[in-house]
Amino acid sequence: MSRDRTPEPQSASTLEEIRATRLAKVEQLKQVGQTPYAYRWEVTHHAAELQAKFADLPNGEEDPTEVAIAGRIRTRRTSGKNLAFFDLQDETGKIQLFIERSQLEQGMADTPNAFDHLVKLTDAGDIIGVKGTLRRTPRGELSVKVGQYAMLTKSLLPLPDKWHGLTDVAKRYRQRYVDLIVNPDVREIFRRRALITASIRRYLDQQGFIEIETPVLQTEAGGAEARPFITYHNTLEMELYLRIATELHLKRLIVGGFEKVFELGRIFRNEGISTRHNPEFTTIEVYQAYADYQDMMRLTEAIITTAAQDVLGTLKITYQGETIDLTPPWRRITMHDLVKQATGLDFTQFETLKEAKAAAKLAGLTDIDDCESIGKLLNEAFEQKVEPTLIQPTFVLDYPVEISPLAKPHRSKPGLVERFELFIVGRETANSFSELTDPIDQRERLEAQADRKAAGDLEAHSVDEDFLTALEHGMPPTGGLGIGIDRLVMLLTDSPSIRDVIAFPLLKPEKGEDSP
Repeated sequence: MSRDRTPEPQSASTLEEIRATRLAKVEQLKQVGQTPYAYRWEVTHHAAELQAKFADLPNGEEDPTEVAIAGRIRTRRTSGKNLAFFDLQDETGKIQLFIERSQLEQGMADTPNAFDHLVKLTDAGDIIGVKGTLRRTPRGELSVKVGQYAMLTKSLLPLPDKWHGLTDVAKRYRQRYVDLIVNPDVREIFRRRALITASIRRYLDQQGFIEIETPVLQTEAGGAEARPFITYHNTLEMELYLRIATELHLKRLIVGGFEKVFELGRIFRNEGISTRHNPEFTTIEVYQAYADYQDMMRLTEAIITTAAQDVLGTLKITYQGETIDLTPPWRRITMHDLVKQATGLDFTQFETLKEAKAAAKLAGLTDIDDCESIGKLLNEAFEQKVEPTLIQPTFVLDYPVEISPLAKPHRSKPGLVERFELFIVGRETANSFSELTDPIDQRERLEAQADRKAAGDLEAHSVDEDFLTALEHGMPPTGGLGIGIDRLVMLLTDSPSIRDVIAFPLLKPEKGEDSP
């Protein structure tokens, strides 16, 4: 048996030569009356469906059921002059094509030399449609016994003979279309991503939440500490920002009378790139009137566990070799207590920033000279000494007011706010507040942010006067929640990098490419 896994001639050693050879086949197809780029094909079944439906077909037996499938040729093998075997891949998986000269030429009597044309004018990567019946080979391979075929799309470039998914990661991201063709596991990641977001939307719908879209182009970028992307509207002659959060517009909806709203959408932040950061990413923000951050903790558990159960069928998952138990209730502990356990420092006891910094340096903290308050120093201690250790789901509670400009003051702990962040596998997955509803307090905090921005802090807020006007009309007590969809998908697909779960992540141009 001949195995034709790279069907181009051995002399075709460059992409240009391969492309030229395939272009010649395009012309040959036209000459024999075949359309190299068809308009449609009636598909009745998919590969996975056939594999399941005919799983009990005995070796060597046939089933007369007529099927029509379509997909991409992955491998081609010939056996003598009258028999060929192709592996056909569609969205659901692979199935073998059993191509016998006599059967094919009988089914395509009006197409002379149909078998020879199929064998000689197709290549791995071409998309074809076939009709036929089912048979299982004596070796146990379920196959479509082809009676008719049509070329649907002639590919001009070859598939990689060996796709180096681990060593050539950048190429996988740049040519995601090829990555998806040759790596079924990658297709499964994006299928699961779609199922995860569908599950979240379905659950919130069942709880009475409604999704309302808010502007991507904004006159003031607010709702988070982040550097925005800036653009310009020619007709209006004004600078605009790509949104860094959906928070402030969703809160306007709460002011307007909606009690349960959310938006699942794209966010843009002009900041660094890492395995857990991409300039364009997806979040869901949820706001519920008459609720607080304790209610949001329960909602967070419900959203994530429902998605895990719907998509994976279990709450015990594995992430990068670590077993993670998502069974609620999850651990709840304050930032102060976590830092004290990790460093021995009790930040409630320091009277001056100078004293706190001296103790922090003795405890091994670095790069803290720019911390201008004890609250910020506490957060820095948490990020350096605690955050990477939070592997199992953990709600970290009660943050310093200095880093939480949109959260309500803690009802019993001065200097803190009612806020939690959820950490799983050492990274933040969700963030929530008892939302600040006092317009006077909110103005003071936003003006403090504006002062920082004027002093050169590119991540600080401006004062959004319209948002403050909305608050002055009165916003009910509200719990707010944000979940990073990309990080949640990373967790539920065992993906080490955010680029693995974003179909087309932003990349620097390769040498020789024009800059965007």
